[in-house]
Amino acid sequence: MINVLRPTAAVAWFVAFAAHALHLWPRHREPLAAGDAAFAKAFAHEVRRFYPFAPFVGGLAARDLTWRGEPIPAGALVLLDVYGQHHDEALWPDPYSFDPHRFTGREIDPYALIPQGGGDPRTGHRCPGEKITVALLGALATRLARLRYDVPDQDMSISLRRVPARPNSGLVITGIPAGGVSLLGHGSHHGNDRP
Repeated sequence: MINVLRPTAAVAWFVAFAAHALHLWPRHREPLAAGDAAFAKAFAHEVRRFYPFAPFVGGLAARDLTWRGEPIPAGALVLLDVYGQHHDEALWPDPYSFDPHRFTGREIDPYALIPQGGGDPRTGHRCPGEKITVALLGALATRLARLRYDVPDQDMSISLRRVPARPNSGLVITGIPAGGVSLLGHGSHHGNDRP
């Protein structure tokens, strides 16, 4: 059951981030709404890179090991700075700019983009449902881009202290026929280039 609930929750969080991105950078609505599948996939990857779903992940070393010359004793807490990795200028030129085009026409390094783990899902620690997440996020972002709605005044800042991270108000949209949709919560519009 957890393998159904966990990916569903992850996609819901990413859709809230997609709505956040469409609100801050509305120029991306048109190519998404037009049904450009390659752009939708690139947009999904950029949402996953730019936004801090899990700013960091941690685990305990199962045995004594050495990584890049650093000894790590068994039982030591090891943290992976996912947000730092996704905003590292050595890997991502202009990392605080939301730019889906960075993912068009290129293969993605499985150790650079790591929102759902790194490496190969068959041999490493990478979510085997990642392709489904990307496809769902691209389809749902396209649907959001085609909707007409309002974003009421709310706290759209994102704290990296919360895991999983999310817009502080959740991200509320209104003015659609169902009477309003809350993506991950509701609450009291300001945005910035950094989540």
